[in-house]
Amino acid sequence: MKKMKFKLEYPLGNASAAVLWNYTGNAQGLSAWFADEVLADENTYTFFWDKIEYRANLLHIKPNSYIRFQWDEDKNSDAFFEIKINSSDISRDLVIQITDFAIPAEKEDAVILWNKQIEDLKRVTGLI
Repeated sequence: MKKMKFKLEYPLGNASAAVLWNYTGNAQGLSAWFADEVLADENTYTFFWDKIEYRANLLHIKPNSYIRFQWDEDKNSDAFFEIKINSSDISRDLVIQITDFAIPAEKEDAVILWNKQIEDLKRVTGLI
């Protein structure tokens, strides 16, 4: 079954964009909240959860703005996941925007997982 794109937004108040980028734009930062461990070898990132390894290719990166990956299992599709730091047009507060893909029957689980991951990000950055 084909994966469908979905987007999530998480308001982060007056968080520091530089601090958020330190936790989203590199392997060390991602290891603090996203996965148990993240290793980077040029454009290949290896994510570990419960000692299980998942590989992703770095597709795009714009420092202080966004990072986009594609899981090896999605190589022959348009699927990717992206973590983007935006500023709200109205309030000027920072927002983390997640773009991801999931099989429709698994989307709810993916949203729950992202909610937990962003809570972990808020915790490690001192936002909660």
